[in-house]
This record gives sequence, C-alpha cells and structure tokens, in this order.
Amino acid sequence: MRRFKFVVALLAAGLAAGHVHARGAVTVVTWGGAYEAAQRAAIFEPFTGKTGIGVGVRRHDGRPETLRTRSQPESWDVVDLTEDQAIAACKSGLLRRLDHAAIFKAVPTASLKADFAAGAFRDCSIAQNAFASVIAYNNDAFPGVKPRRIEDFFDLTSFPGKRAVERSPDAILEWALLAEGVPPSQVYDLLSTPRGLQLAFRKLDTIRDSVIWWTDVAAPAELLRSGRASMASGYNGRFFAAARDRGAPIIIVWDGQVIGYEVWAISAASQNIKAAEAFIRFATAPERMARLAEKIPYGPTRRSAMERIGLDTDRRIPMRLHLPNAPGHMKRALVRDSAWYAHTATLRKKRFMNWLEGK
Repeated sequence: MRRFKFVVALLAAGLAAGHVHARGAVTVVTWGGAYEAAQRAAIFEPFTGKTGIGVGVRRHDGRPETLRTRSQPESWDVVDLTEDQAIAACKSGLLRRLDHAAIFKAVPTASLKADFAAGAFRDCSIAQNAFASVIAYNNDAFPGVKPRRIEDFFDLTSFPGKRAVERSPDAILEWALLAEGVPPSQVYDLLSTPRGLQLAFRKLDTIRDSVIWWTDVAAPAELLRSGRASMASGYNGRFFAAARDRGAPIIIVWDGQVIGYEVWAISAASQNIKAAEAFIRFATAPERMARLAEKIPYGPTRRSAMERIGLDTDRRIPMRLHLPNAPGHMKRALVRDSAWYAHTATLRKKRFMNWLEGK
C-alpha cells in the first residue's frame, strides 16, 4: 500500500506540472501562436514519437525576470530564446553552459561548424532558426505604386496612412539609419555613437504623429488586416500566417529586414539534463529544421537543412521563397548583432523611452 501511494503521488505531481509521462518528460518553453503550433507539429510530437519522452510546453515573454522567477518553480528544461536574450541570460547565470560534444555525440565538431551558420554555437545556446523583423503593408491601401524599400516606411507623402511600430527600439533604429542611406555594414557602429542615435531619432520624428505603438506580437498583422494601419513592423512568420491562414492582404517588403537567430538553451534550474540534450539534438537535426520551415517561414541555421525544404504541406506553397535568409532576400538585409543587442539593451531602452516622452 505504501508503494502504491508513492506511485500515485508521483503521477499526481507529473499531472500538476502539465507533463506527459512516457520515458520521462522534458519541459520546453517557447513563444505561443503560429510559431508554437509549427514547433508542435515539426518537433515536439515527432520527438515524443521517436524517443518516448513527453514534452510539456510553457510560454514566456523572453524577459530575464521571467526566466529568473519561473524556471525553478515550473521545472523549465529547454528554453527557446532570441540569441541576444540567451547571451544576457548566460552572463547572469540563468542558463546552463552547453557541452556541445555531449549533445551531438559522435558527430565531429568541425563538420557541425561547417554545416551551421557562423557563430551558431555559443556558451549557453545553439542557433536553431533565422527569423526577421520586417516591414509589411496592406496591399489594398496602395492600389497603385507599392512600397518596395525601407525608405517608403518613412515616406508619408507617397505612402500615406498609419504606421504600426513596436514600442521598442529594436529594429526601428536600424531602419531609421538605413532610410537615411547608411550601409547595413555600418549601422551598428553608428548606433553605438551619440551622433548615430541622434540621426535615428531625427528620422523617427518624421513619422511620430502617424505611429500606432504595439506590444503584442499578434497586433501588427491584425492592424494591417483591419486597415487601421497601412504599414507595420513585425515578425515575418506572423505576417505570413495572417496572409496564408486568414487571407489578410498583407505583403512583406523584403528590404532591410533585420535577421536574428532563435536559439535553444537549457535552463540552469533544469534537473533533466540528458532529456534536454536529447531534445536539442533532435530539434537541430536537418530534417527537423526543414519540417519547421515548411510550417512557418523561419530559415534553418544548417545548410543541409535548407536543401531539404519543400512545400507547405497544407497549401502547397514553396516555402524557401518565403524565408528571411533566402538568397533572393539578402541584398540589403541586416544581420542582427546579438552581442551588441545584449550589451546595449538598457541604454537603448532608456534613450528610446526618453524620445517617446519628448525628453
């Protein structure tokens, strides 16, 4: 009877944590929405099917405070973060330093590094996909000439209407400099100076009175779909899903997109290291990356995965054409400097909020 009560207690604890038990379970923390739905189909469910290890899913907002306060109580194991968030969290001791050799076992490190994007392996993370902050527009708002460049976002005369912009300095400062003619290779160096910030905020002043500020990542697609905004900043995957699944008249401008990396990391609070490593090994396999890209247009970080990408299985859409890092989209793309983002987060936010408040 005592043994029976012990087993029942274990099962109850697992159910309370929201875990699915087979050969253990791993808690994966991600972002929700269309992205999470794609991950469930391309990674989470196939992982359980192959290994017998259940996947419990949590959602987060990427803030260090969230990682600090929720990781241990909620038994977080694997965390999906942007690369700059992972760099900062690693420095703060919130993530476990990875043993890349243990994760990939017998695969030679040299061949892995040749296959993955440059810099994909960091102390606490492995880059898994490339996303982009992009500018998009409501196609019905411009029946004649269409926006084609970042400069058009700031041109209220040729392309009138409200602009939906994230209430954050992320991406919009880069776009402001690109619209001023600064080459992508010089953007981050210039933004590191008072002159560069002054130039960027002066450009933002030209659209200040036409901006709808958003904080919910689902908002820009809805603002475009409803016609409340004619152009918007947002994530390429969200815009793609709104156009494909809801028929929204949304067109992405493939110019000046700010490409960033999503990474896998292991929480410092994890007590399930082997299962977490097994999950990351599975999730970063070329075929898994390719299947994810067929569900949502985030580009894989492995060359061997890019070659495997086919059609969206639901709508028969050739997905390689919609990836932010597709060769045809890279002419004036800007690769996000994750280390710069991590190191300047507080300063950029302070300067941005001062500008918003007219200081």
